Amino acid sequence: MFFLQSLLSGILTGGVYALAGIGMSLVFGVMNISNFAHGDLMMLGMYLAYFAFTLLHIDPYLSLLLIIPTAFLFGFILEKVFIHKIIDHPHQNQILLTIGLGLIMSNTALLAFTSDPKILTTSYSSSAVHILGGISLSVPLLLSFAITTVITGILFLFLSKTTTGLALWATSQNREAAQLMGINVAKMSAIAFGLGTALAATAGALIAPTYYIYPMAGHTFLLKAFTICVLGGLGSVVGAGIGGIIIGIVESMSSTYLSSDWKDVVVFIIFLAVLLLRPQGLLGKKGEQ
Repeated sequence: MFFLQSLLSGILTGGVYALAGIGMSLVFGVMNISNFAHGDLMMLGMYLAYFAFTLLHIDPYLSLLLIIPTAFLFGFILEKVFIHKIIDHPHQNQILLTIGLGLIMSNTALLAFTSDPKILTTSYSSSAVHILGGISLSVPLLLSFAITTVITGILFLFLSKTTTGLALWATSQNREAAQLMGINVAKMSAIAFGLGTALAATAGALIAPTYYIYPMAGHTFLLKAFTICVLGGLGSVVGAGIGGIIIGIVESMSSTYLSSDWKDVVVFIIFLAVLLLRPQGLLGKKGEQ
């Protein structure tokens, strides 16, 4: 019973992790940029959900209707103003820029909101659904997983059925060939970064009801997102989804059978093992960078 409880809880948590990983993987696949500000974008999503709830009295899950377009626009502008200028520069320049943007966001949040953690408490925060007799599943986690599933499905349909989505796929496969075929790769990069930002902020908003909200919260989730992307294969959206579920299950099992203090250790042992034994990830192709 403990095993099944842990497994189901891990899958629910992993679904939200997957959303964060998909956003990072999409940006890397289209732009070939490792976004070290990804965790801080998640942190902004957490604060947006918190203030939408406390100031506007909008349910944190309904607030996604405001957060997603706002975050997309913010990411689109970030790409046009900053990222676009260094997209052809060496990777170390790209890394330093995104780290700098992340530091600006986290320290601005620190100045504006102080370091005191905030808690987003709703009427159903502590509610649980009981199944199979003794297994209880958190209502916020169930809602988050359901919303994640819907958003992932919409994203898949967008990428596979729309002209813009197919252009994004083409750009991720071969940027130069896509440009020769008449695709505006600069526009695709801005859209990809906007989508990545929206997915990161959405993941943050979905996590907000079950985690402490503070300016440095994004740092923990940045490491998780990178682990998920490496595990699934950098640039693979499907791989990031699978990687998120795996990391959620590993964390849950580690907390149940070892200790909650060990869950991050086990995750990063897996991270190092993947780098050593299969650096291309689960769904990445051999020879990919």
